[in-house]
Amino acid sequence: MPSKKPNLIFFNPDHYRTDVLGHMGNAGAHTPNLDKMVAEDAVSFRNTFCQAGVCTPSRCSFMSGMYPHTRGYRTMFHMLGENDPMLLRQLKDDGYFVWWGGKNDVVPAQHGFDSCCDVKYTDPKPKSNDFHSDQQWRGTPDDDTFHSFFKGKIEVPEGEEYHDSDWSNVRGAVEQLKNLPDDRPFCIHLPLMFPHPPIAVEEPYFSMIDRSLVLPRIPEPDDWSGKASMLRGITENHRLGTWSEERWNEMRAVLYGMCARLDAQLGMVIQTLKDIGEYDNTAIFFYSDHGAYVGDYGAIELSQNTFEDVLTRVPLIVKPPKNVPVQPGIRDGLTEMIDFKPTVEELCGIEPTHTQFGKSLLPLIAGTETEHRDTVFCEGGRLHGERHCMELEYGPGHTDPNDMYYPRLILQASEGPEHTKAAMCRTQTHKYVKRFYEQDELYDLKNDPQELHNIIDDPAYAEVLQQLKERMLDWYMQTCDIVEFETDQRI
Repeated sequence: MPSKKPNLIFFNPDHYRTDVLGHMGNAGAHTPNLDKMVAEDAVSFRNTFCQAGVCTPSRCSFMSGMYPHTRGYRTMFHMLGENDPMLLRQLKDDGYFVWWGGKNDVVPAQHGFDSCCDVKYTDPKPKSNDFHSDQQWRGTPDDDTFHSFFKGKIEVPEGEEYHDSDWSNVRGAVEQLKNLPDDRPFCIHLPLMFPHPPIAVEEPYFSMIDRSLVLPRIPEPDDWSGKASMLRGITENHRLGTWSEERWNEMRAVLYGMCARLDAQLGMVIQTLKDIGEYDNTAIFFYSDHGAYVGDYGAIELSQNTFEDVLTRVPLIVKPPKNVPVQPGIRDGLTEMIDFKPTVEELCGIEPTHTQFGKSLLPLIAGTETEHRDTVFCEGGRLHGERHCMELEYGPGHTDPNDMYYPRLILQASEGPEHTKAAMCRTQTHKYVKRFYEQDELYDLKNDPQELHNIIDDPAYAEVLQQLKERMLDWYMQTCDIVEFETDQRI
């Protein structure tokens, strides 16, 4: 291990899918900086899976090293408590200068951010269009674009610089790197918005993508009876059945453009590290909290309790500091985002303060190990009657058909089977999903990689199904709670 603690860059886009990476074989993706890093001094994990398909539960998991069920992180409004493990807090307590520029989704706002960072960046410069606030681009409720989340090209007046929240935070990080306050090791935490819907990007990124090279979407199933009612309900509520494949392809191309912009922004950070002489002693982590459907199965964004690979498989790319062993390239073994925290801790020589369930990836990065896990897990949803898990805090989104997120929120607020509590158990070859209020799912990923044919009742897979059920039970018993390291006095 290095004698000097490494600097850290956490570059964390939202809704980023593993398949939108050039080095993963997607000729349509424009990710030259990520591809170069993986070719020269980083490792990219092909089969990393998040532990929840939505932002907050996933982030709470990989920042704490615990699965969402361990402490009940199952909604967008249940975040890490003041006494829960939190990686940024650990780094600050260990002497790191921690700079945070971007979204939250992990620390309760009522507690503030002082315990987790030295700087929670706020840019005084006015931002460009916020397409969540100004929604004229959606058209009218009768348009078949209304619930598509698709805007397309962002027009920027000639001579003006586009400056949304991501540009603000990346530029702020670059300036901070050029003006570090002291000689402490630093952690630059960039939880960015892109490519979170609305799906829109400015030039030159809009035109960077060759539309003919965009991967085709996964179609809607011929028979919906084997799929989750949540996914079917979201697809029906989007009302995009009139879309041609050319329109779907254009949406996906614009998403690729959003990812190309993120790659360019990471390139700015990398170049700044080189300019200030800190690239070699800096570990860079590029990862996402979850993927997104973006047309697959006729859906657009995400859901809490569906687990198709396009939603749950996420990019994880790690460049260690120069004096840590690395064999650059791609690793195919199963990994989880919960492995992020113990990897950072081992790099930095930090002892964990709580029981956690991730495992350091450094042996895989060094090439001394090839297998890391035999199974990965993801979870979400709620029980009937758990009104506090419906996310009604979003306001009228669950009752107003004009709300952007209505297609999903109306289902989350129902007491039908759609929002059922569920969990995924996935190996390299099969995926099992346990559901409370509707049919379970089982997929043969070798013969059905698009997960269109649920074989839960096929007697030929009875032994596989039993093995996966036993594995899920073992997982729950191993991770159902944690016992605090600090004991109590009895007298």
